[in-house]
Amino acid sequence: MIGRWSSPNARLTDRPDHTLVGVIRMPDVSVSPVNAIVRRVIGAALALAAAVAIVYIGRDGYRDANGDGLTLLDCVYYATVSLSTTGYGDIAPASDAARLVNVLVITPLRVLFLIVLVGTTLEVLTERSRQAFRIQKWRAKVREHVVVVGYGTKGRSAVSALLGDGVEPSRIAVVDTSQTALEAASSAGLVTVQGSGTRNDVLRVAGVERARAVVVAANRDDTAVLVTLTARELAPKARIVAAVREAENVHLLRQSGADSVVVSSETAGRLLGMATATPLVVDMVEDLLTPDTGLAIAEREVEPNEIGGSPRHLPDIVLGLVRGGRLYRVDAPEADAIEAGDRLLYVRKVTPASSD
Repeated sequence: MIGRWSSPNARLTDRPDHTLVGVIRMPDVSVSPVNAIVRRVIGAALALAAAVAIVYIGRDGYRDANGDGLTLLDCVYYATVSLSTTGYGDIAPASDAARLVNVLVITPLRVLFLIVLVGTTLEVLTERSRQAFRIQKWRAKVREHVVVVGYGTKGRSAVSALLGDGVEPSRIAVVDTSQTALEAASSAGLVTVQGSGTRNDVLRVAGVERARAVVVAANRDDTAVLVTLTARELAPKARIVAAVREAENVHLLRQSGADSVVVSSETAGRLLGMATATPLVVDMVEDLLTPDTGLAIAEREVEPNEIGGSPRHLPDIVLGLVRGGRLYRVDAPEADAIEAGDRLLYVRKVTPASSD
């Protein structure tokens, strides 16, 4: 049965959640070594204290080699050697009740005591089960998240922008074939899925059909086209944003279903050209594109008292107006008067409170 699910030809969507460990990786909850050791010591101490209390309460049912009965110290001694499985035999349960307590209570405590002492080994053995449970819980509840296909330079920058806009790391799923890239994404608190974004079963595992947005940050333009086609088929209503290297491929991305296409090479080239003559303009553009410091471009709904007025007369620096899914620059005739249902693109000042 295990071989069936581990076959390279097996579809990920046909596999149970517990077999997806290693394909999906949930972000680790970091615990310092000191805290882990303290927790284990406390757990062992509690198990020992419980055993001492149980033996002391039923001490009349135990036989001591000296024949003088059990003191509290004798109970501590018996509990210690019993839980550690040393068992010298100088103190032993004699009555039926004491033996029954040893079977039903002391033995489970002995097992618990040993488990706590070998907590590191147990942690390794149970990691797969914990991951399977967290994967099952995440897949059952995730909605309106963002799927980022490709965690190279563009993908990391896109994730940084999302985090700067206040998106929770657990609401971002990264899809990539590189184990190194996935480990970097996981260390940032992101959910990761190992596989090619051109495969629909991989995107299904990432929950793309329930995502609100898909960021396609592949290293090759042809790969970006295939990922966009697959994502659009699975998520007809999701917003798909794709990056390409060459401008001549923009129409292919749009025909494949991308809502927005960014030409990475041309954008970088324009900034490089501007920097030779007007470097401060480039600094300003960089500031606007960085959501967690300085100024940022944001979008908001219009207020009721703004309807009918001109966006140029608002206190905010308005750059454009979105109406019916179309963007109009602030100097366009369509943007002369604000209508109900419009949205405004404006320059927002990022303060420490708003960047948290």
